[in-house]
Amino acid sequence: MSQSHEQSIADKATILLIDDHPMLRNGVKQLIEMSDIIEVVAESNCGQDGIALAQKLDPDLILLDLNMPEMGGIETLCQLRECELSGRILVFTVSNFEEDVVSAFKLGADGYLLKDMEPEDLLLALEKAASGKVAISDDITTILTEGLKNNPSSAERDIYLLTAREREIVKLIAKGLSNKLIAKKLSISEGTVKVHVKNILKKLKLKTRLETAAWVHNSGVFNR
Repeated sequence: MSQSHEQSIADKATILLIDDHPMLRNGVKQLIEMSDIIEVVAESNCGQDGIALAQKLDPDLILLDLNMPEMGGIETLCQLRECELSGRILVFTVSNFEEDVVSAFKLGADGYLLKDMEPEDLLLALEKAASGKVAISDDITTILTEGLKNNPSSAERDIYLLTAREREIVKLIAKGLSNKLIAKKLSISEGTVKVHVKNILKKLKLKTRLETAAWVHNSGVFNR
């Protein structure tokens, strides 16, 4: 293998597939093989094995089925979020119920994709996620916005609890930027961004970046 080819593989974003349907996993894997920027590094048919692989490989992306036997997707998501992982977790499911959507994001999902998406749309969404952008099926955006808008604790949040730097970062989170892209834009380290994000979530009593983005858009806090 040439050095340039090895370099091109090394530059690809890695993705772990966790889904109990082998035919679907195989289809997604074949789809991803068409991408120049993503490669599948492992796959699992259950949550428990998926968590072990995630801890071992720390992939850039995890595509997680919501409905699995034994350990379901929500329980798997919760356990993945307890691990020290740097990648993004994308829920992949047939469910567009508001309760499932809102629960997934509140528990730490970074994206929500429906299994009835057109293959080219799915690949585009995964490539967007790999580049640090938000990956949500079009149908889910309205459901998520409405679900989080009804969050009774939103009135307790005050953007001025944050430092000037944290407010800068919140604006960039609301635009869908990843920690890596935020670090590059602000000329600070990715580790520093992670610390700021952790403090932001604590101060605003939010659990995830996407919940933060939804709050910014719903409250119009920067338009006041």
